[in-house]
Amino acid sequence: MTAIVERSVRPAKRRLSLRSPVTHALLLVCGFFWVYPLLWALSGSLKSDPGFLDSGVGLVPHQARLQNYVDAWNGASFSLYFVNSIIITCSVVVLTLLFTSMAGYALARTSFPGKKILLGVIIVTFFLPRGYTIVPVYDVVNRVGLLNTLWSVVVVQVAGGMVFNTFLFMGYFRSVAKEIEEAARMDGAGFHQTYFYVILPLSRPMLATLGLFAFISSWNDFMTPLVFTLGEPHLRTLAVGLYAFISQTSTEWTALCAGSVISLAPILLVFIFAQRHIVAAIAGAVKG
Repeated sequence: MTAIVERSVRPAKRRLSLRSPVTHALLLVCGFFWVYPLLWALSGSLKSDPGFLDSGVGLVPHQARLQNYVDAWNGASFSLYFVNSIIITCSVVVLTLLFTSMAGYALARTSFPGKKILLGVIIVTFFLPRGYTIVPVYDVVNRVGLLNTLWSVVVVQVAGGMVFNTFLFMGYFRSVAKEIEEAARMDGAGFHQTYFYVILPLSRPMLATLGLFAFISSWNDFMTPLVFTLGEPHLRTLAVGLYAFISQTSTEWTALCAGSVISLAPILLVFIFAQRHIVAAIAGAVKG
């Protein structure tokens, strides 16, 4: 009996040992092609103009030229654009998480007449193409006097992320045991106190995950800052400012690569610090 069990187990071990290196090799190849554009931009940001044109798709610069970063930072007003991007993105992340978590908790834990109709209308707005709504949104922002200000970009980006994030928070709060809220109410906590002091701290993985998504979406957004700050060039963000290196006759490729690396660096840093919470949120979603 023992011999039969050993024979049945050995082939399975062999299949796993043969499959694992092949899978790892395929993943490494796919990962390289996925990361290659970033590596190419990083390499191009360290090359000279002639070296950039001569090297083609090569990744190793003949001589590292850090002056490209200085030229991109000073020559294209990147320092000003960087501050604008930080102000807009941080405001969008904070307001998006606050409003969507409050709306998600209210929809998950309260019942009122017309709730299903409201949810249906919200879902329909989620599928509206962004290009079709930019004109009425522009008109509303202009009428309230926010056009050509940083707040116009913040308001539009927060409104654009309300639907998706609200539904994610609503689903997450529904998975939280109601016994926790009942215990808080027995201790004298009201609805708002339960949300701020009990539910919100429990949702830190979801806050980190959606905060990262909101950060990336706001930081990389091109159309909204372009449209709503078109009359004030000093209010541009990094995504819009990258086009300063592109003209009708020529393109400063090395400076453009340096500017791209500068704009990507904050996203990578935020992901490194928030990855633990993101993994916890994904693992909890899969387990649930």
